[in-house]
Amino acid sequence: MNIIESFRWYGPKDSVSLDDIKQAGAKGIVSALHDIQNGESWPLENILLHKNQIEAKNLEWLVVESVPVHENIKMQIGNYEHYINNYKLTLENLGKIGISTVCFNFMPVLDWTRTDINYTLEDGSKALRFDIIDIAVFDQYILKRYKSTISYSDSINKLAEDRFSRMSAKSIDELKNVILAGLPGSEETYSIETFRTMIDAYSLISHEQLRSNLIHFLSEIIPVAEKFSIKLAIHPDDPPFDIFGLPRIVSTKKDLEFIYERLPSNSNGLCFCSGSLGATKKNDLIDIINTFSTRIHFFHLRSVKHGYEGSFYEANHLEGDTNLVAIMKAIIDNEGYASDAKIPMRPDHGHQMLDDLNKDQNPGYSAIGRLKGLAELRGLEIGLRYR
Repeated sequence: MNIIESFRWYGPKDSVSLDDIKQAGAKGIVSALHDIQNGESWPLENILLHKNQIEAKNLEWLVVESVPVHENIKMQIGNYEHYINNYKLTLENLGKIGISTVCFNFMPVLDWTRTDINYTLEDGSKALRFDIIDIAVFDQYILKRYKSTISYSDSINKLAEDRFSRMSAKSIDELKNVILAGLPGSEETYSIETFRTMIDAYSLISHEQLRSNLIHFLSEIIPVAEKFSIKLAIHPDDPPFDIFGLPRIVSTKKDLEFIYERLPSNSNGLCFCSGSLGATKKNDLIDIINTFSTRIHFFHLRSVKHGYEGSFYEANHLEGDTNLVAIMKAIIDNEGYASDAKIPMRPDHGHQMLDDLNKDQNPGYSAIGRLKGLAELRGLEIGLRYR
């Protein structure tokens, strides 16, 4: 399970260029066709164009992250079978040009969620933050979801009421925009009205029903993945617990066991994201690596610092409450048991720092912050291997 250093690239419009990535020392590229509407199949010629742009820089497109899963598939409503067929066609086209790993998620409505994309740390750099009190403020006073108070403790409800009473119109708009506008790689952006509509649609879908819908979707696409030697890597929920009353079903070891017991194909794998799984103290990350080592087809490595009742911010890679030293050791220790000889890894997110503080870059995907993270992870791996 030797790891291949990789970087995420958002395509030609990304302010972090392929040349920048190459200078960071990464060999692999994690990318997707973000200009294609969610649910549509990816044409082979578009995939080839993207691949050629990457290979022109002597880099390799190792992972597609992500091929979005349409909400109709998740809810199993309307023309969801049409969207599943489009997904199969996309996998087939990716397989034809040699893509071997496809990352995706099954989070309802919202992809990864944060409440602050400019959280200033003591050293002046900026990080991404998830604040449960801000989530409650949005839920109760901006979204105004029916009976939303029952989703939070009495103490959070009181703190949310107090915080909202002191918020300016500008800060309310900023919070709303961060949550609804979508972060890099998110599948959709929403207005308050469309978000309410989606929330209402999911009110009839339980955790059990969503699990059933996921298994159905996987049972449809796994045979295509197997045919073209593609490893599917489901990304854990971020954060790994329900928000806004939406069910989340890829958050714990138990969730993963359910998925892999139902569909044991090795093409049905995991993107191990230490930041997502590590956002709750309930997950034992080392145990998850040891248990699912043969199914981990992709690594996202970052750390978080836990806060009040589920709040967290993204720490430096070797700091915070996610023990990346122990995680890297577990990765190395499991090499003899993993089915793959080499697995892509990317430094997941990075602080906005130094010159990047004055640049317009995707939140979490600054050049220098990720360069620092990759350098730290590289040194950590070398140190553990040759100590």
